[in-house]
Amino acid sequence: MSPSRRGLILGAGAATLGGSVFAGTDDGLALDGRFIQGGFAMGRSAPRAMVFVDGEALTTASAAGLFIVGFDRDAPPSVQLEVRSQNRVARRSLTIDRGTFPSTRINGLPQSTVEPSDPALLARIQQEIALKTEGFASRVDADDFQSGFSWPLDTYRVTSLWGSQRILNGTPARPHFGIDLAAPAGSPIRAPANGVVTFAREGMHFEGGLTLIDHGQGLITAYLHQSRIEVVPTQRVTRGDVIGRVGMTGRATGPHLCWRMKWRDRNCDPSLMVGQSAPEMGYRTR
Repeated sequence: MSPSRRGLILGAGAATLGGSVFAGTDDGLALDGRFIQGGFAMGRSAPRAMVFVDGEALTTASAAGLFIVGFDRDAPPSVQLEVRSQNRVARRSLTIDRGTFPSTRINGLPQSTVEPSDPALLARIQQEIALKTEGFASRVDADDFQSGFSWPLDTYRVTSLWGSQRILNGTPARPHFGIDLAAPAGSPIRAPANGVVTFAREGMHFEGGLTLIDHGQGLITAYLHQSRIEVVPTQRVTRGDVIGRVGMTGRATGPHLCWRMKWRDRNCDPSLMVGQSAPEMGYRTR
């Protein structure tokens, strides 16, 4: 599913980073990842280094020196990354490739899940938004993303790609920030990496059964439309643990898992994390 991976171990002499692999003078920063809209950069630096994106301090490296930065669907073509630790500063100018986002039409949805108008329902939706916002605000001090992700289902069929423009019952909607994986109802959903459950609730209006997992530094994955949830908030999960079951609750027309990911307030494609791993310092990968 995912395009070929791009590895970058970079030295002070490498200023602009695109699709190639560079090696240069070691300045204490190694980067790897998918530099594309919806992708990410995973880095290794000094422990607790401050990470700036386009001049804004957004995250801090873990005690092991690992950090992650996400690129939204509308990320600009160039991102400036700066990592500061004690008296050392490393800078990178990252070239972000454009993503390809097809248009998807879905018909037959209950109109209340497309254009809700009932005042009581609108009030409920606002309450659920507040609950989700709290779950997404988690910032667990960890680097459980360091070994990348596994697919959350053993067997699946991709029915909708991440970032597609949705047209629901003929009405244009916001982009779809999930990848839809069709599977039989009741199929086990597995944690794709270690993490901490920050939200777990059934009966959400749009999402149905919804679980959020923080994999460290605000990198949070979401699991929608579950028929059953098998974890609770604050629970620590390990890669491969069953966290729930595939269903078609909420805004869904058939049994599937909508798999999503956010880094802080940025929507990212979780499938791009499959098979990735944190870079090692001082040598050239892929």
